Amino acid sequence: MNFLKQLFGRGCQHRFSWPRIDSGGHYYQICPDCGTAYEYDWTLMRRTERLLVTAVRHG
Repeated sequence: MNFLKQLFGRGCQHRFSWPRIDSGGHYYQICPDCGTAYEYDWTLMRRTERLLVTAVRHG
């Protein structure tokens, strides 16, 4: 179903996870549906730039 939404232009509506922190101390959020990731500014409490993620470990 998700594939069909993307195929017909509706795309993902991005349900972002709670902000996570990487090994470098930077915060980010990731959509569990499509894998899109954004930097997260903890001070401003909002997403900033889109990130290119090669591999994400959950757990």
